Amino acid sequence: MLDRIGCGYLVLNRERKVVEWNAAAQTTLERQGEAADTASGLTAALRRLIANVPGQFLPGSLSWVVIRSRGDRPVILNENGVIAPDGTSIVALLDRDNRSGPNPRTLQRMFGLTSAETHLALRLAQGDAPLEIARSWRLSRTTIRSQLASLFAKTETKRQAELVALLGRISVLP
Repeated sequence: MLDRIGCGYLVLNRERKVVEWNAAAQTTLERQGEAADTASGLTAALRRLIANVPGQFLPGSLSWVVIRSRGDRPVILNENGVIAPDGTSIVALLDRDNRSGPNPRTLQRMFGLTSAETHLALRLAQGDAPLEIARSWRLSRTTIRSQLASLFAKTETKRQAELVALLGRISVLP
């Protein structure tokens, strides 16, 4: 599920070496300019990423590393109460620049959206404004507003922010 929302994870052993990871973690670290195609490469990349950040990964913990953008210092958030008896810890990498969106087919099945409504929903989920979308698609504002009204009705939302929040939650679905 973490892959679907663009969230990477690394499993560290007692020695704080990476023993398992997902593709999103590898991609996230590579976007930071790191070579991250082996366990040792990922271990080194993680160490460089967090070198200047106060905080540590506690044995048996779940730590979130929030990456703002390339070159910025990440933020580390530790969750208490997550216990792994073998001393492993899990590091989740959350890249704020990652823009994973909902699956178009899932949207169509859940809400009965037309193709045009689905495309509009996906653009809104990416943060595009309705007027930008109208310009880029060479459609009138009235057409986009009509499709947006239909989206609100079918998703049972009333505001664009509410719709975008719903689309964000749906992005975890296959």
